[in-house]
Amino acid sequence: MACDRVDLAVQRGEILGVLGQNGAGKSTLMNMFLGLVRPDGGEIVVNGHPVVVADPLKAASMGLAMVHQHFSLIGPLTVWENLSLGEKGRIDADRTRRHITEVAGRYGLDVDPDARIDHLTTGQRQRVEIVKCLMREPDVVILDEPTSVLTAAESVELFLMLRRVVQEEQRAVVLISHKLDEVLHATDRVAIMRSGRVVADRVTEGATAMELAREMIGRDVSLRGGSAAIGHLEAPDDAGRETVEEGPGGSRPTVLSIRDARAVGPDGRTLLDGLSLEVRRGEILGLAGIEGNGQKALGDLLSSVLPLSSGVVEVAGHGIETGRPGAMASAGVGVIPEDRHVSGCVLDMSVADNLVMGDLAAVSRRGFLRRRQVAARATRLVEEFGIAVSSIDAPMRSLSGGNQQRVVVARELSRSPQILVAAQPTSGLDVGAIEYMNSRLRRAAEEGTGVLLISTELEEILELSDRIAVIHRGRIVGEVTRRQVDLDRLGMMMGGQAA
Repeated sequence: MACDRVDLAVQRGEILGVLGQNGAGKSTLMNMFLGLVRPDGGEIVVNGHPVVVADPLKAASMGLAMVHQHFSLIGPLTVWENLSLGEKGRIDADRTRRHITEVAGRYGLDVDPDARIDHLTTGQRQRVEIVKCLMREPDVVILDEPTSVLTAAESVELFLMLRRVVQEEQRAVVLISHKLDEVLHATDRVAIMRSGRVVADRVTEGATAMELAREMIGRDVSLRGGSAAIGHLEAPDDAGRETVEEGPGGSRPTVLSIRDARAVGPDGRTLLDGLSLEVRRGEILGLAGIEGNGQKALGDLLSSVLPLSSGVVEVAGHGIETGRPGAMASAGVGVIPEDRHVSGCVLDMSVADNLVMGDLAAVSRRGFLRRRQVAARATRLVEEFGIAVSSIDAPMRSLSGGNQQRVVVARELSRSPQILVAAQPTSGLDVGAIEYMNSRLRRAAEEGTGVLLISTELEEILELSDRIAVIHRGRIVGEVTRRQVDLDRLGMMMGGQAA
């Protein structure tokens, strides 16, 4: 049962945090508020009156609005064109631009009405979604993992803005998040869901991350071992950990080498500007940086999507032609993409087909899929990677976010890659799914795979990496070993100052 007799209330002038693992019922509950799912029982009360929320338009008329985790913007259109969609009457471009500028300025959000969505970073698109929501002047604003694509500085700005919204305008905010430190600092009250029920509802003041994590997943979480999973930021502790530099055999061979990589986008913007880095066998190299500084371009390069204008990419000493479909995969590069819905899986295809699509030759003969082999391989991977699914023939969209990500990881690791590129691998996942993902990345490195971890979550970088490289404006500006980590120094490099 997705939601089982849930009691939840949010008051004007407060920020309510809603925590829960993937599949706990958070999204189903919010979709009831928005008229996307009709409840089987119970009632929804708005401003003291029981209501029936038949559809999203009805929800909007009642003052309910939501910023979804996965964006609903049209890439080829500009910001103002996107935000005018659905408006009644004749579209007035100048009036819409002025409205966007006024709302964005009021809440301290930097949004260019004439920017094309395709040309915006993920963080900038998030701002556009928030402005779209606030333009409707809602009484209740629901935000689903709003900082999963924002930098630390952008997150601070967002929560300052939300605090103004609830205090000065007496709106209510519902914050869905898996980052417990974030919830502790940003909310007034927190409700925790597990297995379709609210298992705890408490004032945030006085709560601890460990207490919330225990309620969320039903067991204790080690602070040191689970710091990335609960959004806990601190310098890494090497006690009991064998780093690559100290491991048996000393220095390990380089499996990925990128030298002086330069690339430009379709609009002529520089995406990579002389980027050079190396990943060794059996290590995790963390790539830290403020979102929008070339991380996506690097992921596209290693996915054979982006060609270089100059520079070299080598895997195990062999040069790879960039931009040629399948070249990187054939060379032994596996990729967990930044957005699993866009490039990691096909939501309308079955779980089984998604699991084998990376290596069709192994389950086909003379150009035709051998369904028995597809089923056998999919069943084995579902069991090995603990994918919760009713059937291997179920569509991917029926899985929770955490299980969709497990499918992507299972597919990529089943090919035994020499290099695994993990781009924002825990984005939007709950604490349990994050713990699982981190353990899989560590295990891959222990088994000899070189792991390139691309993440804007600094706590994730600190928790997992043997070495850390910092990217800024398309180039590497510094590198430190795990033992050399200094948070202030990392922050300066992320701002563009060389090590």
